[in-house]
Amino acid sequence: MRKLIAILLAVVLVMAVSAQAKEIRVLLANHPYGDLLKTVIAEYEAASGVKVNVESLQESQLTTKLTTEFATNSSTVDVFMTRPLQEGKMFYKNGWYEPLAGYDFSDYPESAMGIARFGAKPYLVPLVTEWQVLYYRKDLLAKAKLKVPTTFAELEAAAKALKTADIAGFASRGRGAAAVTQLSSYIYNYGGRYLDKGKAVFDSKEALDATRFYGRMLANYGPTGVTSMSWENIMPLFQAGKVAMWTDASVFYGQIVDPAKSQVKAADVGIANLPAGPKASSPFIVVSWGMAVARQSKNKALAMDFIKWATSKELAKKGLIANITMARNSAWADPEVRAKANAELVASQAFAAKNGYPYDRPYMSAVGNARDLIGEVIIESINTAGTSTKLEQLAKDKVRAVNELLEDTGEFGVY
Repeated sequence: MRKLIAILLAVVLVMAVSAQAKEIRVLLANHPYGDLLKTVIAEYEAASGVKVNVESLQESQLTTKLTTEFATNSSTVDVFMTRPLQEGKMFYKNGWYEPLAGYDFSDYPESAMGIARFGAKPYLVPLVTEWQVLYYRKDLLAKAKLKVPTTFAELEAAAKALKTADIAGFASRGRGAAAVTQLSSYIYNYGGRYLDKGKAVFDSKEALDATRFYGRMLANYGPTGVTSMSWENIMPLFQAGKVAMWTDASVFYGQIVDPAKSQVKAADVGIANLPAGPKASSPFIVVSWGMAVARQSKNKALAMDFIKWATSKELAKKGLIANITMARNSAWADPEVRAKANAELVASQAFAAKNGYPYDRPYMSAVGNARDLIGEVIIESINTAGTSTKLEQLAKDKVRAVNELLEDTGEFGVY
């Protein structure tokens, strides 16, 4: 009898473990691709028999939640979306990414893989690429008899002509740290950088000239309260017809032409290359989001199966048809995609892929702290329309602080 009870208990235990192994926890970002995945996860569950417990969070909340759970070794996360430029180095150094052995990366551009590898091993799947573009109102430019700006000088002239009491002539992110990614391309086009050879250099003349121009544009032609605005604040204004031109990431195109979300007709929305600056025409093009398996996962085999499905060629194609700028080469080459995707979006991707710069922020472990510091310089420039006499010294002070962060993490002078 005791032997029978022991056998029964063993069977129950195996069944319990098996049942537990058929369930995974997935953390997604509040992002167009995260939203797309949520609409098809039921199909994966039906085909695989795996229950997928999904949580969706705003990007900074996602990073905070993951960091807290991983740092306390209390995480039950199996798969998660991740921002390689924002948290990649920190997550890798802390051992929070599982190496992705057995995943086929042959469909990804090498520029994307550079951010997915640490050493010789890949640790995340490039999911979405983004590059900076100019969104503009075709109808407003036509009414004002203006051509699409191709230089910063033309951008400022158009913003001045298009600004009215009800419509901002120009918009871009103005909220401190959030604005750092969008300022980046302006700095590149003025000939500057955030980091050079492992050292902060955003106090250079080129970087300061770009920061002053960015501040002047937002102060003179931007929406009221722009220093408290990131993309999630500006996009509704554009959708409501309150912004004539907006420079931001290409990933938002699908949402601003969605008739269910926008009051502006899709036919009146244009997308163009970021205008050229005095020294270059080099917008950022980055892997903004990837997907990873948690090192602490107890269900790594199931997690790998899910990540292969969630980043598949089929879903990449589906994403690109929905105007989500996917990383896979095959999606961009697919005839059906090219027949349905906006031609201006495709052209801007080709331009950025050829001429772009692969970072939109300082690439370092303490990037969050660095963005806060650079954000203070941006705010000062916006608040003074680029005329601040304190800007140069403020930038030097923040450069010194960023270099101290690099020294603290052993990254100063390392490149």
